[in-house]
Amino acid sequence: MCAPCVVFFLAAALAAACCAEAALVEHTFVVSQMKMHHMCNDSLVTLVNGQFPGPAIEVTEGDSVVVHVINKSPRGVTIHWHGVKQQNNCWADGPGMITQCPIQPNKNFTYRFNVIGQEGTLWWHAHIGFLRATIHGALIIRPRSGPNSYPFPKPDKEIPIVIGEWFDMDVFELYEKTENRIYGDIPRSHTINGMLGDFNNCSGVIEDSYLLDVGQGKTYLLRIVNAAVDKVYNLKIAGHKFTVVGADANYVKPYTTNIIVIASGETFDALVVADAPPGRYYMVAQAVQTTEPITQKRVLMSRGIVSYNPMNWSGDDTLIMAPELPDWHDERPSFYFHGNLTSLLPQPVPSNIDEHMFIALKSGDNCLYVGSPHCKVTMINNISFQLPSMMSLLQAHYYNNMSNISTLQEIPRAPPRGLGYYDAEKDVHKYNLVNPSVRNTAHVPMYGWTVIRFVASNPGVWFFHCHTEHHSSSGMAMAFVVEDGPTVETTLPPPPADYPSCDGQNSIVEYV
Repeated sequence: MCAPCVVFFLAAALAAACCAEAALVEHTFVVSQMKMHHMCNDSLVTLVNGQFPGPAIEVTEGDSVVVHVINKSPRGVTIHWHGVKQQNNCWADGPGMITQCPIQPNKNFTYRFNVIGQEGTLWWHAHIGFLRATIHGALIIRPRSGPNSYPFPKPDKEIPIVIGEWFDMDVFELYEKTENRIYGDIPRSHTINGMLGDFNNCSGVIEDSYLLDVGQGKTYLLRIVNAAVDKVYNLKIAGHKFTVVGADANYVKPYTTNIIVIASGETFDALVVADAPPGRYYMVAQAVQTTEPITQKRVLMSRGIVSYNPMNWSGDDTLIMAPELPDWHDERPSFYFHGNLTSLLPQPVPSNIDEHMFIALKSGDNCLYVGSPHCKVTMINNISFQLPSMMSLLQAHYYNNMSNISTLQEIPRAPPRGLGYYDAEKDVHKYNLVNPSVRNTAHVPMYGWTVIRFVASNPGVWFFHCHTEHHSSSGMAMAFVVEDGPTVETTLPPPPADYPSCDGQNSIVEYV
């Protein structure tokens, strides 16, 4: 059976021209554990700088970014800069055991990268198992020429909106369960900017809701990130519409809608005009539940409040308007939303194709022992990916040691049993080769398909995986190895001096 709702992230980069004036943006991320109290429970969580979500990184296109990561947690950690092109800089990409070994407890590592040829919203997150559930934050890239150069009306204010999940357990414990193919755990709640929202009531204590104060007639640019480990979300604000102007740090043709459907890993930039009658309005993030025969789980939602300046109205401040939501099994809003996204400008879509691959996404059973209830495994073309345990793939590639990774095998160029619901002869005529949206994350619906084209112009090892963590952890992943080109600019440089070492470690358990 195909995966119910698959979101793929391709960490591959295209070349971009550099700008003359650039600044150095420097941050220090201290990774540590602390207890947070929600839903009548004290939960041990791993955070960056004690923040949930973590700190936003704000840069201007062309800037250089330096992030010092100090690991004071008891487990290894890496940070991935989701969507940053990382041209000729694969060592800084961050997926654990793909481009680096984890930063071990009481160790440090400094990530250095340039942000070139991208404007909009990206994000960063941990890339070790489920750790990104609590270690994540926005990465905001503004145009070099200033906000007046936006290809849309200049907003009065910019607001990050980070959708996430709250688990009332240590996420390391969650990862260890998935290693044993135990997948029953679901979040206790969803979150908006770290707030669980007033749907959650434990022993009479109502959780706080995210509050966005707005002024009548003003325009707000919402920088929306889905940092959840699994779910696709419907996002609505009662009485208001969105105009989507960007996706994954690429401008799109303005698209006005009353709903944003955002999959795990995706980012959107959307304008919202505060033009409703003064009052209070719910902002709701509703998880989408795939229909049977996929196992049905409890569907949760979180909601914040958009509140007009109380000086401008005298209504009942306890009355909050709620939006009308689609059925949580209805995937049509996602189909129409994603289908209406096109690039603002024509795109140079590659036309001469050197390599064709047909990729079938599948989940199935591979029991640990006879009668085991824990049998889930996910695959690409019938191969279930396993991370190496002794050396990162990038390090093995650089030192020509790929043969020492015993589990390594080449992915088939096509699945062993046909192409599923994709018809190569008919569906090719449906391609948008004029102005497709440029994405780092592609949403693949259940029983559906998508087509991706990219130029392999960036040397290194790039992780291609489902961004639904239960799928990625159970094998729905692969890696692209891009060989060096003929010039210095197209050749993978040596690893940085402080590159995290795997020396003295011999078990994947030690990396988490």
